[in-house]
Amino acid sequence: MSTTTIRIEDELKARIAVAAQHAGKTAHAFILDAISQTVEQVELDNAFNAVADQRWATIQSSGKTVPWDDAKAYLAARAHGAPARKPAASKLAK
Repeated sequence: MSTTTIRIEDELKARIAVAAQHAGKTAHAFILDAISQTVEQVELDNAFNAVADQRWATIQSSGKTVPWDDAKAYLAARAHGAPARKPAASKLAK
């Protein structure tokens, strides 16, 4: 394990100490958790964006997509536990 030094403004350091105490953690553990959560969120965002980019490339190359109203109706039915037929993709209107 390596050591990294960070500079924290006094006001933020005090806020961290209070928040850590409320969370039942040391300030060190609190900061590590915050960094870990932030890194995980960035990784999730990057993965989400990669999937979105891939799907957009597929739409552009095939010219096919599902109309939003059809997708919305399908998702609403699924959310309510109702049987729903997956909407079919069709050529993108230009």
